Amino acid sequence: MLDTLKKKKVWIPLVIVLLVIIGYVFSTSKSDEGLYVDAELVELRDIIQRVNASGKIQPEEAVQITSTITGWITEITVMEGDTVEPGQHLISIDEKQIRPRYNNALSQVKSSEANLRKVRSQMDRTSSLFNQSLISKQELEQVEASFQIAQSQSEQANANLLSAEDELSKTRLTAPKYGIVTSITKEEGEMAVGGMFNPGVLMTVADLSRMEVEVDVNENDVVNIDIGDTSEIEIDAYPDTIFYGIVSEIAHTAQSANMGLQQQVTNFKVKVRMLSVPDKIRPGMSSTVNIITETIKDAVSIPIQSLTSRFENYEQKIDDKGDKWRGKNDEGDQSFKKIKSIDVVFALENEFNGALAPSGKKYAIVRPLEVGISSENHYFVSSGIKLGEMIVTGGYRVLSKELLHGTLVSLKNDPTSKDGNFGK
Repeated sequence: MLDTLKKKKVWIPLVIVLLVIIGYVFSTSKSDEGLYVDAELVELRDIIQRVNASGKIQPEEAVQITSTITGWITEITVMEGDTVEPGQHLISIDEKQIRPRYNNALSQVKSSEANLRKVRSQMDRTSSLFNQSLISKQELEQVEASFQIAQSQSEQANANLLSAEDELSKTRLTAPKYGIVTSITKEEGEMAVGGMFNPGVLMTVADLSRMEVEVDVNENDVVNIDIGDTSEIEIDAYPDTIFYGIVSEIAHTAQSANMGLQQQVTNFKVKVRMLSVPDKIRPGMSSTVNIITETIKDAVSIPIQSLTSRFENYEQKIDDKGDKWRGKNDEGDQSFKKIKSIDVVFALENEFNGALAPSGKKYAIVRPLEVGISSENHYFVSSGIKLGEMIVTGGYRVLSKELLHGTLVSLKNDPTSKDGNFGK
């Protein structure tokens, strides 16, 4: 038993030492491996900045047919999908309550006109007798007053007739313009609710040959959009087909959703007029619009994933070995002032601080740069990098955290070769 315990005491330290040696060898071999990165050459590309938004297709102009009077619908002369011309009869409303008022007004006009003719003849005779000094001036004035009253009554009767005619005409609704009947909300025998405020919609007429897409654009993107910008339109009902349009209207008033909440969103309505309207298109169809806000031809560009950020004093963040990041200010610097971040890319070069990179490796050098507009995959670079230089494009963790100014890296691919392979 005692011998067994002695053997265990001997073996335990040996196992610990062996594990330490294995760990050291493993870490050494891994550190010798270095970082592997993806690389790409800086090239000229056409950078097209787009604003993406979704919305619904609708006619540029749609007229809602309503009634200003309340009554039963006696006739609907069209069906949904019918084409109508200006002035074409669409809907008839019961006129039984309005026709008697019109007839009464017409009768009053005839009566007042007859009375006016009678008083006019009487005034002519009275005036002739007065000129012959056969009657007094008082009698003439009485007849003239009766003529003026009869004339006023005639004018009032004609005004009442015009009002009755207008009310009677509202029982017959006509098309105000050319278009297609897109919806009918009532049937014959139902009540048409009229009025000057919030009347019931009976029918909608729209010109489907002129369509537009109304989309919601975020407040951060709407500032880049101008009237007349070219747009690419994708309609869900027409897959793999792109239609074109231009921005025709930009709202000046925002529409906010989820007011008061953390998820509050502020959008602006933007209308895009379609240049070519496909057959069988229908209002309300879902659509996605890509508004082209700016285009730069043959621009020096970098992939979006290659752009990262570092502190502006990135050169002071490497120790003597050149491979360790310090997260604080230098010990001698007691100012503790805030260090801002800058946009950078990592250029791959064969030399760093007079040292040449070993075969198959390159130095990752921080390059501060200024970028402009972006497309879906690339940034336009205004300064900081040159055409044909090799830059790091991945992976994400290496770019965002592990790469430092002057880090020695290995390439996963060779962007200068046609097949993209490096040393394989």
